[in-house]
Amino acid sequence: MNQQLDRIDRALVQAVRADRDWIIDRLRELVAVPSLTGSEEDIQELVAARMASDGLEVRCLAPDPAEVQADPDWPGSEVDRSSLPIVAGSLAGGNPGPRLLLEGHVDVVPVGDPGSWATDPFDPVIRDGLLYGRGACDMKGGLVSAWAAIRALAAAVPASDRAGEVVLLSVPSEEDGGQGALAAIRAGFTGDACVIPEPTRLDIVTVQAGAITFRLTVPGRAAHASVRREGVSALDALNVMLTALREDEEGRNRAETQPQMRALGLPYPTIIGTVAGGDWASTVMDRVVVEGRYGVRAGQTASEAASELRTVIARACEADPWLREHPATVEITGGRFSSGQLAQDHMLPNGLGDAASDVLGRPPAFIGVPYGADMRLFLNEGATPTVCFGPGDIRVAHAANEHVPLDEVVECAAVLAVWLRRQLAANVRAPA
Repeated sequence: MNQQLDRIDRALVQAVRADRDWIIDRLRELVAVPSLTGSEEDIQELVAARMASDGLEVRCLAPDPAEVQADPDWPGSEVDRSSLPIVAGSLAGGNPGPRLLLEGHVDVVPVGDPGSWATDPFDPVIRDGLLYGRGACDMKGGLVSAWAAIRALAAAVPASDRAGEVVLLSVPSEEDGGQGALAAIRAGFTGDACVIPEPTRLDIVTVQAGAITFRLTVPGRAAHASVRREGVSALDALNVMLTALREDEEGRNRAETQPQMRALGLPYPTIIGTVAGGDWASTVMDRVVVEGRYGVRAGQTASEAASELRTVIARACEADPWLREHPATVEITGGRFSSGQLAQDHMLPNGLGDAASDVLGRPPAFIGVPYGADMRLFLNEGATPTVCFGPGDIRVAHAANEHVPLDEVVECAAVLAVWLRRQLAANVRAPA
């Protein structure tokens, strides 16, 4: 254990590591609940009950999804929902001080083809130190790390030696936009700092890109296949659009100057994920509809990215004789993930980095990521300094055989416990 840890820090780390069985049991329990986006009620009831049994002051919120959707900063959605359950568990100190948030989402994406999994996605299995199951990495492992950190803090540091408040915030609807986090922010869950234990392999995310999803409808003109020159294939017109999008992708990524984003190689990808068109094999296709994802650049909002995308499509149409008279249309659909960024010299990443260095024996890297997360909502809408730091590798998130290293779940909890204690102990006021 690093020599920079004082006696209380060492006690916290030991408390977390001694709690390994609880960590595994809790993670198994959460992964076993199929909490697909839009169906988070059961897991949030479980989370609330378990938080209460751990002595946290629990508050459950059930905002009306229709009211959240009316918010001017609504971040979109991929599914219809009738509920938006939010659970917050608080641990208060005995002295005035800051409010620190640890936030995680409980919703998961669909499993895809069950045959591509070696195990049942919702029957967690441990092999070679890895726990397998849908949501293990993204991000129930991180949520359990945050939870275990608060348990250790409560056990090892009496309230009289703690200031302020720690809030464990469990939200739905991250995967399809983040309206759970937005609703929590609007309900007053902001603070002096927030750490989101998304999978980062225990590095610290200070800048995140974003993404929007879109639907592009490209027209053609139908004709019999035997006289195809009388028609205009929508598929050929789509190729014009794809060429324009590829050129735009290349230019946007080449223009990036931030080192942590340039290090990603392709921080702002554009992809087409679905293609639909045609209704008869021997008819020239008169319409094709594609759906895709467009990266939101660092420093850019989702609305600004949408304007940029529309401009790309409009220019491509103007340059093509057919599309100039029959332009393609683009709609923004689903989640709208703006970018988010916190200065690397801010006290949050530096204080968390010091704790990680002392616990892990190595300094974490300050990195950028090419995907959206709730981080940008707490930064942009909640005015709360926020970073991501958590166990697991994003490359296995959303994939078959998703998994998280249990050692990383434990060590993430230890780092968070030390960071929490240092932030709260520093604000304890001496008696008058």
